[in-house]
Amino acid sequence: MSSHADRLSALRAELQSRNLDGFIVPLTDEHMSEYVGAYAQRLPWLTNFTGSAGNAAVLMDKASLFIDGRYTIQAAAELDPALFEHHLFDEYPLLKWVSDNAAESMTIGYDPELTTIAWVEEAEKTFAKKGLKLEAVNTNPVDAVWGDRPAEPLAPAEPHVNDYAGKSASEKRAEIGEMLREEGADAAVITMLDSIAWAFNIRGKDVSNTPVTHAWGILHADGSANLYIAPEKVTDELRAHLGNQVQIEPRNTFYTALAALGGAGRKILVDRNTNNAKVFNTLSVSGATLVEGQDPCILPKAIKNETEQQGSRDAHVRDGAAICEFLHWIDEEAPKGGIDELTAVERLWAFRKKRDILRDKSFDTISGAGGNGAIVHYRVTEKTNRPLKSGELYLVDSGGQYLDGTTDITRTVMIGEPTDEMRDRYTRVLKGHIALSTTRFPKGTPGMALDAIARRPIWEAGLDYDHGTGHGVGSFLAVHEGPQRIAKFGTMVPLQEGMILSNEPGYYKENAYGIRIENLILVRRVAEDTEREMFEFENLTWAPMDRRLVDTTIMSDDELAWLNDYHAKVFAKIADLVDEPTLEWLKETTAPIERAA
Repeated sequence: MSSHADRLSALRAELQSRNLDGFIVPLTDEHMSEYVGAYAQRLPWLTNFTGSAGNAAVLMDKASLFIDGRYTIQAAAELDPALFEHHLFDEYPLLKWVSDNAAESMTIGYDPELTTIAWVEEAEKTFAKKGLKLEAVNTNPVDAVWGDRPAEPLAPAEPHVNDYAGKSASEKRAEIGEMLREEGADAAVITMLDSIAWAFNIRGKDVSNTPVTHAWGILHADGSANLYIAPEKVTDELRAHLGNQVQIEPRNTFYTALAALGGAGRKILVDRNTNNAKVFNTLSVSGATLVEGQDPCILPKAIKNETEQQGSRDAHVRDGAAICEFLHWIDEEAPKGGIDELTAVERLWAFRKKRDILRDKSFDTISGAGGNGAIVHYRVTEKTNRPLKSGELYLVDSGGQYLDGTTDITRTVMIGEPTDEMRDRYTRVLKGHIALSTTRFPKGTPGMALDAIARRPIWEAGLDYDHGTGHGVGSFLAVHEGPQRIAKFGTMVPLQEGMILSNEPGYYKENAYGIRIENLILVRRVAEDTEREMFEFENLTWAPMDRRLVDTTIMSDDELAWLNDYHAKVFAKIADLVDEPTLEWLKETTAPIERAA
């Protein structure tokens, strides 16, 4: 179908044939993934919205997209307002919108593989007040009208060796088995792709930029496991790597296996926030005793072992060299003209590909010149591509997937001369970045308790940014990883030694420019003796800040000392890894900054 109007009309006709009055279209897959394969890109296919998070509700006479504040500008640019409204989910939630716009006794469909049981329960409760019925579908109606829908990927799964993992899969599963026994569970159902990858020490190529393979897992209390994966993805090397404790089964037998567990009266640990509703329903109907708890892989996966910590340090030094060569190229070439956002993306990837054990990007590079930089999760296309112009800011947010670590870095650079406002906004963002970097906090502190520290210099000028300050990062895994987070409305999960997070305050002036400074940071224990057990952050990312944008008149002595010390470390770590022209540039960009008279 050539137009989104045709696609929406076709979906409505399909819904009518199924006696449905509406349907919910989330951007996820059966594993509740944030980043999904092409076969699961139902939301962008239907709406033209290409952001990485959102949901849509379709009724017979109207439809709406629901997003968070990161995508306000992007949604307005990409949606046809004649087809879709768009709302911030925290201001006008999807369920309320459906209740307000659907008539009493209407039936709203949903795909139980694309929702959690928690969402289903909330939806049923909300719809009951309006006399609406929520109905699960056996097959997704979007798939029925998506004629050229891509097939599910079948790339082979690959072992992730202990030299990079730091702990064998059998050791991990033995520890989880002990946890299950303590919870009184016979087994745990594992459906998140990065949890599967971590628990079995396997990686794959089924999702762009995230090295995971499509599979399901059941971990047993005795340390054994079942892996449900397409036979085409299983090699002899993989079989040898998994060993005798892992029973490999066809992926399409997973739900049958769940029903068998239920029929045997087993006690199964399930996670209402990560397992899809079909998992819950299958186990419940078949007679399983559900032991509700968190996916047992999530927390140990987030707490990096010594090997993973060192791997991340090493990966970031190599990645920093690539970033420095790129920033030097931007400084040299952009002022001449002829450089655009797409060209910059290609050149950055070329610099990264020179580095050892690089396997992929960690996400699609955000390459935003001028006003495009104000779109928080901007993705450049041929249609939106714009040149890097003198007098404008350029924001580049990128990362690499290395066998020993995942990187994510944002730098904002000036093309030509900055305005006073640009320097003020950049320096406030930098001050927030430094404040979080230098924060010490007691054991048991959740990330949301630290968020305001990074925002204070920005708040003081009556400004803010509509995204979290920090997200967790995996080890050659997902660039967005839980449960840790630094945000206004984050989780109460305490930050623990070994967790990796981003530190990325920002400022965005619509249609003008965006500013973000992002390093990755590692939680570590404070070395000296203190009355209470204290943690701090170790910086992992090494690339210079743009000194042309630094206004020293609003920086404290400690902040300026931090910046100069950071730049000295950048030079010490990176100098031997870059080409000669970049080395000369690096000397200049990391030289001490003197306070303005």
